[in-house]
Amino acid sequence: MTVMEPFGARLRRAMDERGPLCVGIDPHASLLAEWGLNDDVAGLERFSRTVVEAMADRVAVLKPQSAFFERFGSRGVAVLETSVQEARAAGALVVMDAKRGDIGSTMAAYAESFLHKDAPLFSDALTVSPYLGYGSLKPAVDLARESGAGLFVLALTSNPEGGEVQHAVRGDGLGVGATMLAHLAAENAGEEPLGSFGAVVGATLGDLSSYDLDINGPLLAPGIGAQGATPADLPGVFGAAVRNVVPNVSRGVLRHGPDVAALRTAADRFAAEIRTAVTAS
Repeated sequence: MTVMEPFGARLRRAMDERGPLCVGIDPHASLLAEWGLNDDVAGLERFSRTVVEAMADRVAVLKPQSAFFERFGSRGVAVLETSVQEARAAGALVVMDAKRGDIGSTMAAYAESFLHKDAPLFSDALTVSPYLGYGSLKPAVDLARESGAGLFVLALTSNPEGGEVQHAVRGDGLGVGATMLAHLAAENAGEEPLGSFGAVVGATLGDLSSYDLDINGPLLAPGIGAQGATPADLPGVFGAAVRNVVPNVSRGVLRHGPDVAALRTAADRFAAEIRTAVTAS
């Protein structure tokens, strides 16, 4: 298997050249309707092709949400495969938002689905859930290293329900979310210019100065736009780690479709605002 340049290095370059913006590809039924599309495979394909056409040559990262494709069965997954391949061919890095998490051979199979270089759904990185224990992710960590891909591990998510797990305190006094950040810092130790193992940390969480976000890896930050966070909020949330933040915007950009020019204008505006906020911090 041909080994690519590590994901962290490719991501750092993409963020520096294109700006640190990740746009979600989230074709849920209500958004398809807003675009005047039917909630079927044809609508899914039109939506996805339009987003890729509008975004893949200008944003650093595209993040398809696998569930919205899987709900259409094999034909939806075929659309996802095409979207991933076309986005990567146009220069965007693809983070597959699948939040996989399991143990042993099952986790290995999930990893092979998205992180093996020859897999139809091969993506530059994959979101994963560590809540069967961080060690359960080892098959994905190992394959990501082998293939030059990356992971984004759920650590401090923006959904209110997440706190009952992520803010829980272990017997040694360390919080669960903080434990995940510490594991990721260990994975990324010594990597330059950026490690390939990132955390998902919500942009809506406010002051996170009690957490060590300096994991030498990227921080995927959902919550910009429709969820209420703004680019100007990023330095206050992420502090010194803000340069490694990959802010995710979905509806804030996608609601401007299906017009390609309008989608590009919205993405360019968010990218400029994010760059300004990060540079000024």
